[in-house]
Amino acid sequence: MLPTFITIIVVFAVIVLWTISTHRKLVVLDEHIGNAMSQIGVQLSVRFDVIMALLDLTKGYAKLESETLIETIKSRRSIITAKSTPDEVMRQEEIIFNALGRIAIVTEQYPELKVNQTYIKTMDAVQTFENMVRTSRLIYNDSVSKMNREIRMFPVSAVAGMLGFRKKDYLEDQAGKADN
Repeated sequence: MLPTFITIIVVFAVIVLWTISTHRKLVVLDEHIGNAMSQIGVQLSVRFDVIMALLDLTKGYAKLESETLIETIKSRRSIITAKSTPDEVMRQEEIIFNALGRIAIVTEQYPELKVNQTYIKTMDAVQTFENMVRTSRLIYNDSVSKMNREIRMFPVSAVAGMLGFRKKDYLEDQAGKADN
């Protein structure tokens, strides 16, 4: 009787320890996803600031167009946090994409703007932050892939749902969508 009782306790302890270990691993994966989303948010925020500086520069050339675009961006801009969804990021990316398109139109109308050193430096900064967002997007999607793979595989899948972990969505590449 005693060996059976000890066996039951040992099996129960192993299951509890495995569940705790699994929970800790899933929390770490979830934190990686949240951190990657936060990094994207920071980079999008800085990119918005650079675009606003670019719009201020274009004010001297196309005042009405620049002011309208600045107001549009301010009204549609939202802050991306660790809890943001890929759809929220995509909406912010679309605002940036549209703003850059309108800035390009102004630049075509005023060729002297293209050779302005401040404009050139600001466009370089926009490109730098675009590359940083792209890198963070890769990190985010890699983290999501690891989390999704983990919660879909047995035996983790058996407890992941009970622990509140759900499949996460990937971020699509905005540049890829623009080419289509």
